[in-house]
Amino acid sequence: MTDVTTWVRGPVGLDGEGRATRRGCKAVLAVVPTITAGTRLLDLLPVFDGDHRVHVVFTVPDAGDRWHGVDAFARGLGGLVLPWDQARRQRWDLVLAASPDCTAQVHGKLLLLPHGAGAGKTRARSRMQPGATRGSTGLDREVLTTSGRVVPAAIALPTAADRALLRRTCPEALPAAVVTGDICLARLDAGAAHRDRYRAALGVPPRGRLVTACSTWSTESAFGAHPDLLARLASEVEGTGTVVAAVFHPNVWAVHGAWQLRSWLADALAAGLRVLPPDRGWQAAVSAADVVLGDHGSTSVYSGALGARFALAAFPDGNTRPGSPGDVLARGVGRLDHDRPLRPQIDAASPHRDIPALRRAISARSPVPHAVLRRTAYALLDLPEPPWPARLLPPADPEPLDW
Repeated sequence: MTDVTTWVRGPVGLDGEGRATRRGCKAVLAVVPTITAGTRLLDLLPVFDGDHRVHVVFTVPDAGDRWHGVDAFARGLGGLVLPWDQARRQRWDLVLAASPDCTAQVHGKLLLLPHGAGAGKTRARSRMQPGATRGSTGLDREVLTTSGRVVPAAIALPTAADRALLRRTCPEALPAAVVTGDICLARLDAGAAHRDRYRAALGVPPRGRLVTACSTWSTESAFGAHPDLLARLASEVEGTGTVVAAVFHPNVWAVHGAWQLRSWLADALAAGLRVLPPDRGWQAAVSAADVVLGDHGSTSVYSGALGARFALAAFPDGNTRPGSPGDVLARGVGRLDHDRPLRPQIDAASPHRDIPALRRAISARSPVPHAVLRRTAYALLDLPEPPWPARLLPPADPEPLDW
């Protein structure tokens, strides 16, 4: 990790122009406090592709502690990564973030995106504060303001319902709200044309079946509540032409580490389980799935919206926000009975009963989200948009870990 006391000789700062090959660029800072937030920014950043007027750099906030793996993730993107102390002492033309963490310390116009399905949380109470008596929405005044000031210059909201939620939780932030739709769902939709290629990359035979098991983090997640689920599933379908792929929330990796996760999954891996890394591949794994087992996490919600046959493996009943994407998902799908064999239940799984309603809970019926987001970003940059259409890339091919 770069020593925060050593600044990087980049294109920013008082003498940055003297080092730059391209001068006069608008300086854009991408703030990456978690792999989840960084992955969502990767959905957005292609809107700047081809524009020589814009220069993007990255930083990982340092609030005294960090999530394991986020530094390696940021460095692995291949961009210029500035130490946090340097990044927060510069003025930026635009700041991009998919989490409000530490953004009040950065100087520049902030475009804030949600990092999951919906701007409002599915869970009524925070994982980090399970004893809290007041609900948390993700759009609360305490995360959007500091010293009476609304921090974001623009808040990208996937739906009009998210805007209505913001009106209740932080009405002073309404002037910054922009209903954009969900750029992640748009990318997943674009992946439908590449489904066969994704399946081949995951080792699914031509007449085979792909079951993707998704787990968010916490004890109420699919893996947290049922740690034997993957081993049972992989062993029941072994030799039948069914491939099982597992997708874990990046915080599972961050809190426990790859070594421990591999150790816990030893039996499932021996039966043929494919595991996707935390920073890439999950989008292709859900786009290509025939059946998805999931919970209340965003990956599960997106899977249901794509029309895959679905079964809930776990759900935090009594701790969900009514009308949230996770709540809408749960009300339209069946649930696994963990006391019965899994394979017959997989065979009998059905798609969500009202896919249009689930998609409406995730993303507004607006122009393509990346176009709206590009328009918003360039307005904050005080630049005219490029003359070419905004780029929306389909998910990259999945690369299961060699475990």
